Amino acid sequence: MSPTRAVGADMEIEQIEIRDHLRQREPFSFLAEDELTAVAQSVEVAYFRAGSDILSLGDEINDLHYIRSGSVELFRRSGELYNRLGEGDIFGQLGLLTRRSARFPARALEDTLIYFIPGDLFRNLFDSNTAFADYVEVEDRTRLRQAAARSGGDNPLLTLRTGKLVSHRPVIVTASTTVEEAARLMTEERITSVLVVKDDIEAAARVQSPELVGILTDSDLRRRIVAQGLPSDTPVSEAMSGRVASIQDDCYLFEALLIMLRENVHHLPVLHHQQPIGVLDLADIIHHETQNSLFVVRNIFHCNSVEGLEALRPAVAASFVRMVEEDANTHMIGSAMATIGRSFKQRLLELGEQQFGPPPVPYCFLALGSMARDEQFLFTDQDNAMVLDDAFDPARHDDYFLKLAQFVSDGLDRAGYVYCTGDIMATNKKWRQPLSAWKKQFMEWIHRPNAERLLHSSIFFDLDGVAGQTSMADELNELIAVEASAEPAFLGCLAQNAQNRTPPLGFFRDFVLEQGGRHANSINLKRRGTAPLIDVIRVHALASASRSQNAFKRLDDCVAAGFLTANMAADLRDSLEFISIVRARHQAWDVERGGEPNNNIDPETLSAFERRSLKDAFKVLSNAQKFIRFRYRPVRV
Repeated sequence: MSPTRAVGADMEIEQIEIRDHLRQREPFSFLAEDELTAVAQSVEVAYFRAGSDILSLGDEINDLHYIRSGSVELFRRSGELYNRLGEGDIFGQLGLLTRRSARFPARALEDTLIYFIPGDLFRNLFDSNTAFADYVEVEDRTRLRQAAARSGGDNPLLTLRTGKLVSHRPVIVTASTTVEEAARLMTEERITSVLVVKDDIEAAARVQSPELVGILTDSDLRRRIVAQGLPSDTPVSEAMSGRVASIQDDCYLFEALLIMLRENVHHLPVLHHQQPIGVLDLADIIHHETQNSLFVVRNIFHCNSVEGLEALRPAVAASFVRMVEEDANTHMIGSAMATIGRSFKQRLLELGEQQFGPPPVPYCFLALGSMARDEQFLFTDQDNAMVLDDAFDPARHDDYFLKLAQFVSDGLDRAGYVYCTGDIMATNKKWRQPLSAWKKQFMEWIHRPNAERLLHSSIFFDLDGVAGQTSMADELNELIAVEASAEPAFLGCLAQNAQNRTPPLGFFRDFVLEQGGRHANSINLKRRGTAPLIDVIRVHALASASRSQNAFKRLDDCVAAGFLTANMAADLRDSLEFISIVRARHQAWDVERGGEPNNNIDPETLSAFERRSLKDAFKVLSNAQKFIRFRYRPVRV
């Protein structure tokens, strides 16, 4: 049926209604009252029955189209659906701005009422009103990118890269250099440390990644040479610290601080593509920032009892709120909170070993899930496991590790990390196994998947060694990367599982809210947003043999491996960032008002811009789930 343009007989009343309606909607909410009145007075209205064409490819565009009610589908030249719009959406603006014909044919999906705003008036508003122009000239993905980029703030600790603080090339000596010579170099260069390599300097310079065997600091010289009365010709190898923690030059300054606190070191070699380019001194960081709440990590390691750790719960919550208020992005927040969580585990293990004695065989304590990915928010449940040396004898050793696991689990619960309701904890004998048993189990999950094994894969394949012999965790991560990437059937099954949790968008891009319960009329941003996004990214990461755990780093790996285009990865990154930051702000607000942090948010509490950006983010998730449906072939399990 042909659309009929109908200008109402009682124009004054109709114009008032149109003006009042548009005033509530972006981009018209950015207009001054006289501009809004001019729009309302010029609007023509047309009604389109479901299935009728509104614009055909190549049609001349003379008006901005505003959907007053109903819904519209836009199509590409190929006939493929491009977008589905609902009440309050606009289309045709690109054609008006470029004075071209319709790029995307438009069809009414249901009975639809359209406001036509004259092109000349639209262009005048575009030229004279910056906010209006900024809104209409960007597409959904650009708007989402802008929304996601609003976080990040200008706190130097949170935004400054470590490479920016490096002011001197590193001074490198061999292990056989005398401490007198090293001290002379440090004095001449006015530095407080030198890096130590095993081979001669020239050989080290010829290779891309010279092996650092240690670092010698002024503190080492004082404690290990002068205080011990050793001669000045003592080789550096006898005075240096052999365990060298380092950081990449593109990492944030706060990440360097966290490593220093965790490793209890004051000097950190800075690497660029594994090549040392300098040494970061704690004094450099303190020069920038001394008041950051992340010092809670240091307080954790100063606690000598579970009671002391429990008393730090308010400090942890305060540090989370402060980071949110400082506009840190979610990568920064997630990394900081995960480091705090790891620190609790590490300190509890230290206290446990003091109580129960040294472990009878080496072990590695694993963090799983969000903590392993550096994506943890405020107090979550504890997902952990334990890898034991293959010399483990259950009859002789398991009593020790059960007591240690129970001590840590109880302590974490008191510190705010509640017991896992799914019993994914090292206290469960199933998740306290020798390394060889873990490897065998992972191989079964990958090569013979079923529903339970796929569920476990989603939990355990995000793992990180937080204490003990962490090389065992590295071995497991290597096995996962190699085996999973070579098993298409497993990837297909995992991709199928990643489509189970759909975004909360209705057919017309309205929000689908929780029904009933204490969270009725809300959206669970974790269950319906971040979690399915993480699932999708994990599938791509495993397919590309990524060794990374963090979702943002996994996306970089996927692009580098050619499994995702840069645009696809950017869309996923922006969506994850925006949904996560809305969730973080909601939790911070819960804490400030004395409530229990949760993941459920009422969309009506968001601004119109945030609601629209949230819909954009959910749309990206929906498209990503459709993509993996075809990219990875599922098999029956």
